[in-house]
Amino acid sequence: MAGPLDGVRVLEVAGLGPAPFAGMLLADMGADVVVISRADRSFGADPSTAKADVAGRGRRSIGIDLKATGAVDVVLALVDHTDVFIEGFRPGVAERLGIGPDIVRARNPGVVYGRMTGWGQTGPRSSQAGHDINYIGVAGPLAHMGREGQLPTPPLNLVGDFGGGGMLLAFGIACALTERARSGQGQVIDAAMVDGAALLAAPMVPAYALGYLHPERGTNFIDSGAPYYEVYECGDGRLISVGAIEAPFYANLLDGLGLVDVPLADQDDEAAWPALKERIAAVFATRPRHAWLAVFAGSENCVAPVHRFDEVLDDDHLVARGTYVERDGVVQPSPAPRFDRTPVALPSPPAAVGQHTDEILVGAGFDAGQIARLRSTGVVA
Repeated sequence: MAGPLDGVRVLEVAGLGPAPFAGMLLADMGADVVVISRADRSFGADPSTAKADVAGRGRRSIGIDLKATGAVDVVLALVDHTDVFIEGFRPGVAERLGIGPDIVRARNPGVVYGRMTGWGQTGPRSSQAGHDINYIGVAGPLAHMGREGQLPTPPLNLVGDFGGGGMLLAFGIACALTERARSGQGQVIDAAMVDGAALLAAPMVPAYALGYLHPERGTNFIDSGAPYYEVYECGDGRLISVGAIEAPFYANLLDGLGLVDVPLADQDDEAAWPALKERIAAVFATRPRHAWLAVFAGSENCVAPVHRFDEVLDDDHLVARGTYVERDGVVQPSPAPRFDRTPVALPSPPAAVGQHTDEILVGAGFDAGQIARLRSTGVVA
């Protein structure tokens, strides 16, 4: 199963978080991704644990010490056979190493050069350190995440690092490759997590600005304020999600809970939400989750279990779709989205650092003597 990106060659400088996630997305879709891993002794993935690096799946690995004399020449030789170059350094670092976009694209003008940073290549914060929580804080989403009367709740690092970062970069690369098919020219992509977090908030920004949503977190119908859009604890301590926003779904919720004939405030009476939420919570607490799932098994009920990651392989829907798979004892998501003509399969397991060094060098035109000299001088490993 070749995948829609079959034939696209990607060179990725090893990093953490969003840039490797972008590389994973491209590899999942069939691209040939080669990752440049650090070859110095302070960094070396244990082959027995490399399998758990799910974001590193589908790659071949070459170990290169980018600071060693001659390392840049090796990288540029690989660039000759590359469509996409990915790096996640702070602004200016790639240039100092000698593998910045000007040098890479002078060598191969068709290269799409993807740059992944938190703050972007420009702006007063561009060189400042940061993490997901900082980017989504500055961009706005974090202030609106959490319950009323509590501090904002960081949503793991999904919004900045992965949704606003790695996925944004992968989308940008796909766009640039599409444009290159017309122009024959590559270009540089400035993908910033702060921009991506803002982009994900596109529907929310005007909703708050126009007063459709209250600025206070935890007081709106989609942020835990409403009783019909909430997580509840069942009698066995397990959790269930309710998303009965529309009136028919809300009516079905009350029916399943046995509250149809009970005098209740109107669904949109925000002043009554706290009391109504307590009432619903008390009912959910009377039965175990499996009993409630049986009650709401119909297709017109927006009620579903809340799974931990160690429970996803037990869900019949996820199993039927193969949404998650287990390989070598590691549970991981399957590639997505799905394609009817160019379907994809789970790519190869994550490689150990430098596992394919010789193979990659041979493919780039290096002979045995050259490879031996590179090894002896510590340029590659």
